[in-house]
Amino acid sequence: MLRTAKRLVVKVGSSSLTSLAGGISEEALLALVDVLAERRNAGSQIILVSSGAIAAGLAPLGLGRRPRDLATQQAAASVGQGLLVARYTQAFGAHGITVSQVLLTAEDLMRRQHYANAYRALNRLLHLGVLPVVNENDTVATHEIRFGDNDRLAALVAHLVKADALVLLSDVDAIYDRPPRAGGTRIPLVAGPEDLAGADIGSTGKAGVGTGGMVTKVDAANIAAGSGIPALVTSTPNAARALAGEDVGTWFSVNGSRRTPRLLWLAHLASIQGRLTLDDGAVQAVRERHRSLLPAGITSVKGDFEPGDPVELADAQGRVIARGLVNFSSYELPRMLGRSTRELASSLGRQYEREVIHVDDLVVL
Repeated sequence: MLRTAKRLVVKVGSSSLTSLAGGISEEALLALVDVLAERRNAGSQIILVSSGAIAAGLAPLGLGRRPRDLATQQAAASVGQGLLVARYTQAFGAHGITVSQVLLTAEDLMRRQHYANAYRALNRLLHLGVLPVVNENDTVATHEIRFGDNDRLAALVAHLVKADALVLLSDVDAIYDRPPRAGGTRIPLVAGPEDLAGADIGSTGKAGVGTGGMVTKVDAANIAAGSGIPALVTSTPNAARALAGEDVGTWFSVNGSRRTPRLLWLAHLASIQGRLTLDDGAVQAVRERHRSLLPAGITSVKGDFEPGDPVELADAQGRVIARGLVNFSSYELPRMLGRSTRELASSLGRQYEREVIHVDDLVVL
């Protein structure tokens, strides 16, 4: 699949580009560019989602480690993003490839008009023969609205541009059932969540400059595979072998169909404002029969939300099974619990004779 893919989204992490002494590793960057340029010049369209802006800004600002506060992260990103793109421009230019910089915030993939604009811009760049370099716009992102890591951003960009495949590169060559140093075995294929049951998945890369780790790569690969796009998780040194279709890394095969942008936002980006706990009948209706949620099936309400806000739905054991856009506020709902819509319409008015969450506004997780 990767060997024949025409449109690829490739994500590279900070740990693969940054030296332990700080700053961008020229050797690592050039090695990656050589691999991607060869594939691009062979006829494929490539979007590179690249971390490293904050890491690249540390040394010029005299910072010895990744800052914890948002303002300093934004300052480092502002300095480092220009340095990072300048290096990519020079490196890809040596192969005759023009690059562009595309900075996205979560809001760009939450609002329909922003989403359409982002798609048109990236699609046009690809058709003009440009290789877009995408990063989260850390300089203006807020804690409340951000991707949190470029793995998830890459999965959403792959969905946005209708990519044939997603490749997630880091300093770990595959997903293992436990750490390799403890005798772990590579998991070559993930066809569904059951293939990762019991796996001991690690965390941040060796350089300590990223925000991701294997957990975020698994989440991102699942986002892509659940949206109809296969994904590969492997190491940056394996990039050439991976793009040639060799058996490296961990392959996530497609296990779902393409979702609308609104439902993708609801599943992965929405800021959840509350929780509704459901009885067993409602859980079965929502999760297995794909029905709307009615007030009769809700046993408790938690949080502070208004009509139209995203909330999560949980079973009696507290397991979150779905997300949805609620039609009633947290003030209205408690008096509606366990009652039929007909009864509610009779006692409270016709405006209460409707679903708490319509099936079209529900995403089963």
